[in-house]
Amino acid sequence: MAFLHTGEVRLRAAAPPRPDVLLVTSQGGHLAQLLTLREWWGTRRRLWVAPPTPDVQDRLEREVVINSHFPTTRNARNALRNVVLAWRVLRRHRPRLVVSAGAGVTAPFFVVAWLLRIPTVFIEVYDRVDSATLTGRLVGPFTTRQVVQWESQLAAYPDATVVGPLL
Repeated sequence: MAFLHTGEVRLRAAAPPRPDVLLVTSQGGHLAQLLTLREWWGTRRRLWVAPPTPDVQDRLEREVVINSHFPTTRNARNALRNVVLAWRVLRRHRPRLVVSAGAGVTAPFFVVAWLLRIPTVFIEVYDRVDSATLTGRLVGPFTTRQVVQWESQLAAYPDATVVGPLL
């Protein structure tokens, strides 16, 4: 896997010239939900943004990954660092679409994508069935399309598309 980190490249693979999709994720369940979409993203030029945690490194071993700054929960410094990272990544790579299932690193990328007029898709997580996540509420104004996994999630996201459970 190539880990790209704010200009530094530890190389095994090169980033695609212009990715069709930039997949932005946190570790754990957020990543697991995006991995279930492999049939869709596997046929596209793609680039990932994710923290350099062991599960990310293991699960995205053959992917090109740009390291995000973490932790993001209650960490203003890393949130600001991810804003700068989002600006650099989106300006340099200009993906055709940004997709995320959360969490903290999503907001900077969706805001910058919105500023650059790059479409975004936010997938609300599987286990939040009766209210919106903080990430979902933060990125809502900057999201082109919202996707939910349960009919009950439409109460929080009335304009969303129900795709059914991903896990």
